[in-house]
Amino acid sequence: MQPIHPDVGGLWLPLVTPFRDGALDETSLRRLARHYAAEPLDGLILAATTGEGLTLDDDETERLVAVVAETLAAAGRRLPVFLGLSGSDTRKMTKALRAIADWPVDGTLIACPYYTRPSQDGMIRHFTALAGTTARPILIYNIPYRTGVNLGNAAMLELAALPNIVGVKDCSADMAQSLDLLRRKPAGFAVLTGEDAMFHPMLTQGAEGGITASAHVRTRGFVAVRDLVRAGDAAGALVAWHAICDLPPLLFAEPSPAPIKHWLWREGLIDSPEVRLPMTPVSDALAARIGRAVEAMRIDRVAS
Repeated sequence: MQPIHPDVGGLWLPLVTPFRDGALDETSLRRLARHYAAEPLDGLILAATTGEGLTLDDDETERLVAVVAETLAAAGRRLPVFLGLSGSDTRKMTKALRAIADWPVDGTLIACPYYTRPSQDGMIRHFTALAGTTARPILIYNIPYRTGVNLGNAAMLELAALPNIVGVKDCSADMAQSLDLLRRKPAGFAVLTGEDAMFHPMLTQGAEGGITASAHVRTRGFVAVRDLVRAGDAAGALVAWHAICDLPPLLFAEPSPAPIKHWLWREGLIDSPEVRLPMTPVSDALAARIGRAVEAMRIDRVAS
């Protein structure tokens, strides 16, 4: 399969990885991929944070990608798929990029090196080396509260000049930094918010989209926000956002992706809400809250 070179704007879903009895649950994975192939998403991210990528071995990751690609092809949906990668050794990361050269993915989402806390120059050299290893597009994943290091805007803009560094998943948790990047970024470089609760505010400030785990639920509600902002309907977009803005606090009330998996399990989209240690299932209290929200959404569907 030849990779797409997609427009990376819009609504991207970081797909959960379903497990059952400790193994990759391919039956549930196919069901999920078919379900979201029918939704007006702009792309999928596999094996990133929400997909518990750090708990997957190489064979599982390869199988995950293959199953999703096969299911999308069978559904007739040519949806861009990016693979999440992370690591703190540039040599190992370049080897990882070479190892996936023939996989059916269209690009990668690559986190800043974690734990080692390199300098800004070190991160520029790191991503420059990775960009030189692959012709596929790369989205940088800047999430300092997980990695321990923040890729500043000066370094980000230097990397944005590279032809296959096409954007950033912005989880800087610094609105001033995010707004400054939106003001200064070059054409063709996409800023996608990774903070679900900031999806609407960031779109209104000029972000190209979001990589939004909460969009597993009420997907078309998030799509409506995307479309109304693009259409310049500020009032309509705000109404659409208010209809779904309670979802991110609920689905991130405990460490992700356990709450999202619990919701998907309650909805019958996956056969088990299982997560891998050190992640743990949701508490009884949160399970009850999610259960009430699922039932309320079902009632709304029947009423409509």
